[in-house]
Amino acid sequence: MTTLASTTAAAPAIPSTTATRLGAIDALRGLVIAFMLLDHVRETFYLHHQVPDPMVVADTPPELFFSRLLAHICAPVFVFLTGLSAFLYGSRHGDDGRAAAAAFLFKRGLFLVLLEITVINFAWTFQFPPAKVFLQVIWVIGLSMIALAALLWLPRRLLIAIGIVLVAGHNLLDGLHFAVGHPMHIPWAVLHDRGWIEVSEALRLRTSYPLLPWIGVIALGYAAGPWFAAGSDAALRQRRLLNWGIGLLLGFVVLRTINVYGDKPWVAGDTALQTLMSFVNITKYPPSLLFVALTLGIGLLVLRAFDRQPGAAWLKPLVVFGAAPMFFYVLHLYVLKFLYLGAQAIWGNNQGEYFGFDGMGGVWLCTIVLAVILYPVVKAFAAFKARRRDLAWLKYL
Repeated sequence: MTTLASTTAAAPAIPSTTATRLGAIDALRGLVIAFMLLDHVRETFYLHHQVPDPMVVADTPPELFFSRLLAHICAPVFVFLTGLSAFLYGSRHGDDGRAAAAAFLFKRGLFLVLLEITVINFAWTFQFPPAKVFLQVIWVIGLSMIALAALLWLPRRLLIAIGIVLVAGHNLLDGLHFAVGHPMHIPWAVLHDRGWIEVSEALRLRTSYPLLPWIGVIALGYAAGPWFAAGSDAALRQRRLLNWGIGLLLGFVVLRTINVYGDKPWVAGDTALQTLMSFVNITKYPPSLLFVALTLGIGLLVLRAFDRQPGAAWLKPLVVFGAAPMFFYVLHLYVLKFLYLGAQAIWGNNQGEYFGFDGMGGVWLCTIVLAVILYPVVKAFAAFKARRRDLAWLKYL
C-alpha cells in the first residue's frame, strides 16, 4: 500500500537539507511497507487462522492479534502521506502548483484504480477473466487522489474542516444501509458500507475499502504539507507533529474509555491482556474515528522521531523501501503468490484447505527473509527512479 504517490528520491542519493527533510517521509513510508509485508505474509501463509474486522479477542492468540494490529498503521499512514506528498509535488511548480498537483492527482488516481482491478487483483486471485474483483487499498488511494484533485482548490481551513468532519463524523452513518437493488446500494457500498456489487452473473466486485473516511485522511495529509515545505522551520514542524500525535492518542484514550462513539464498544476480558486487546480492537473497514486516531497518532510521532534524526544510517534501508513503494507493492504480491503456489505444489495443503505455517513465528521469519531478499531489487529501482527524472512514467511507480 503506499503513498503510492512517492514524489521523493532515495535520500542517500541526495545528501542535502531537502533530502533529509523528505527522507523522514520516505523512512516512515518504508517502515509501514515492512508492516504491510508482514500482514501480507500472514494473509498468504496463515490464512487458516483468519481474523475478522474487528477481531474476536477471545478467539485470537495475542501474537496474531498484535501482528494484525501493527499492520493497521499502514493504510492511514500511506493515505496521509499521499496527501502530504501531493502538496510537496505542487509546491515545486510555483504559481501553477495547485494546477500541477490536481492534474497529477487525477491522472495518478485513475492509473491506480486501473492497476487495482487488473494487475493487483490478478496477483491476489490468479483468475482471468476474474470472477471476483477486490477493490482494496490501491483502489481507495486512487479514488481519494481524484477527490483531492477537486478539494485542494478550497481554502486550507475549509479543507481541514472537511477532513475532520469526514474522519470524525462518518461513524454516525454506520446504521445506514441500502438493500441490493436500491438506487443507493452501489454508491453507498463504494462510499461507506463495505459489501458486494453484482456486475453480472459472472463478475462481482467487493468494496473492501469504503471511500468516505479516506478522503478525510488524504485531505488532512495535504493540509499538513506546508509543515514540510522548502524553508519550513524544522523545530516548529516537529512540535506540531508531537502535539498532533499526542493529541490524537489522548483523544483515542478518552473516547475509548467513554465507550459511546467512534467504534464498536470494548468489554473487560478475563485477564488484563484480554481487556487491553479489547480496548485497542478497532475497526478498519471502513476506518473508524478511533482507528484513525490511534494509527495516525502513532504515525505522526514516528514521523517526528525520524525527522529528528536526518541521515541516520539505520534509517537508510527504510528510506530505500519508501522511495519505490508502488514498485515494491506489486513486486511483493507476485513474489508471495509464486512462493505460495510453489509451497503448495511441494508440500500440499497442510492446514485444512490451505498451505500454511504452524505459528506466527514462521510468518515473522518469512517476512524478515523476504525483506532482505527484496531490498537490493528495490534499491536498484529506487536509484534508477532518482537518476532518470526525465522519464515521466516513472512518477507513477
